[in-house]
Amino acid sequence: MTYFSRLLATTALVLPMSVAAVQADTIRFWTTEEQPERLAKQQEMAADFEQQTGTSVEVIPVSESDLGTRATAAFAAGDLPDVIYHTLQYALPWAEAGILDTEAATEVVEELGKDTFAQGALQMAIFEGDYASVPVDGWTQMVVYRKDLFDENGLAAPTSYEAVEAALEKLHNPPEMFGFVAATKVDENFMSQVLEHVFLANGVSPVNDGGFAPLEEAKTIEVLEFYKKLAKASPPGDLYWKQSRELYFAGDAAMIIWSPFILDELAGLRDSAPPTINDDPTSSELASKTGIVTNFSGPSNPDGAAWGDIRYFGITSDADTDAAMEFVKYSMDEGYTQTLSIAPEGKFPVRRGNADNPAAFTEAWSQLPVGVDRKAPLGDLYAQEMIDEIVGGLDVAQRWGVAEGQLSLASKIINSQAINRVVRQFIDDEVDGPAAVSAINDELAKVQ
Repeated sequence: MTYFSRLLATTALVLPMSVAAVQADTIRFWTTEEQPERLAKQQEMAADFEQQTGTSVEVIPVSESDLGTRATAAFAAGDLPDVIYHTLQYALPWAEAGILDTEAATEVVEELGKDTFAQGALQMAIFEGDYASVPVDGWTQMVVYRKDLFDENGLAAPTSYEAVEAALEKLHNPPEMFGFVAATKVDENFMSQVLEHVFLANGVSPVNDGGFAPLEEAKTIEVLEFYKKLAKASPPGDLYWKQSRELYFAGDAAMIIWSPFILDELAGLRDSAPPTINDDPTSSELASKTGIVTNFSGPSNPDGAAWGDIRYFGITSDADTDAAMEFVKYSMDEGYTQTLSIAPEGKFPVRRGNADNPAAFTEAWSQLPVGVDRKAPLGDLYAQEMIDEIVGGLDVAQRWGVAEGQLSLASKIINSQAINRVVRQFIDDEVDGPAAVSAINDELAKVQ
């Protein structure tokens, strides 16, 4: 029995009515996938759903930057849409505020099968024993590396600080080859993301259940020393995503950290970002020589972590609950391949398969075409073991503050860029390790 049905059963004693009388003919769906091509695919899905169920879906684009304020205003007015496609940052705060119907989301997950979802994506949405929202898709940051050079030199894949350092020893040979291209431009979000990944890898977080938690000196110095090695094996200057991509594409870097949005570019499918490792900007040569690592570990955290960005379907407290649940189940089951096709290179399947085939959606996703100026399936461009690594990162995806219920504070800490600034001072030998840890803690303690 759904939440809606239970509610109906309790009210029927007072005011008899039928489901048909209270269930709306139309539900409203807010989506941040507002680019015209992506919007068109969602409208096609809405039409398919209406044909199957008789319930129409009004697809309403909402800019990601406006989503928080619009949802808060709509909640106050009692006028929330039925379903919201939203980022991780809203899942727990919206559940706590009463914007989300966590019981409905949990029922959807259970009906689809908890075991069919990436466990990391589910764990990040746990709220008081329920799931705040239903995981839809996500991606994990990756260590992108020249697998051909690693193999030639007998190097293990860069899954740990130790393995990366061993590769730097062998492969760093500037200016022909830089061992790494580390993010060092302190006012770029790219540096913040890369550093959070590297800190998570060693089990270091600036928050706990009570709020800000001073960084432990010994474990943090391990992070700082490792990142300094990356920076010393990088070109000089203020580096961010642009230089890391350009140097790797030119064949002048052995390793970088990047998002999966690089995967189609690596294969020569985007004219605005061509590989320059050879004379053919449409060549897939570099893709064939590339490996990726999602789960990455430090000496104090051998299990490692993957930095993940997960998106969710939230069923709201104002929803026509049964219709909203059916739409979410459709989008995550018979319509799930269409959901992923909106942008497959950045929408990894958080639901791997179903009862009939545990890998059904992973297999279908790997055959979806990616690219801009030319298109090809990821499964044709990369080996199966790499596809498995890409998708597998979502099982261990983490972010600061999620497990502790402190995502909001963690986000403010990241946005302050205080960690970036002090790490850069340490890289530039302006402060030593203990002084750097102390400075970071002093700065983060001020973040409210």
